[in-house]
Amino acid sequence: MMAEVKLDLPPDLLKVLESLGDLQQTIKECIVLELYRRGEISTGKAAEVLGISYRQFLDLLAKHKIPIFRYSPEELEDEIRAAGEKKR
Repeated sequence: MMAEVKLDLPPDLLKVLESLGDLQQTIKECIVLELYRRGEISTGKAAEVLGISYRQFLDLLAKHKIPIFRYSPEELEDEIRAAGEKKR
């Protein structure tokens, strides 16, 4: 079930959003991308909300230069180490 939200936007911002294509889809993408960037939703959930495939969502992240992996340098090191240990 989808909820409806009323949003008051300045006319100049609305004009920019409308110039990007389907207004509802553009606003939904903006919200989902920001929630993903903040770590609030997963790639799978983001793709589901947008009604696109996982691969299409990864392409959307690349288009907007949003990193797919959100690891700190320490976490990335741990992941690499763990992957190397699994191969042994």
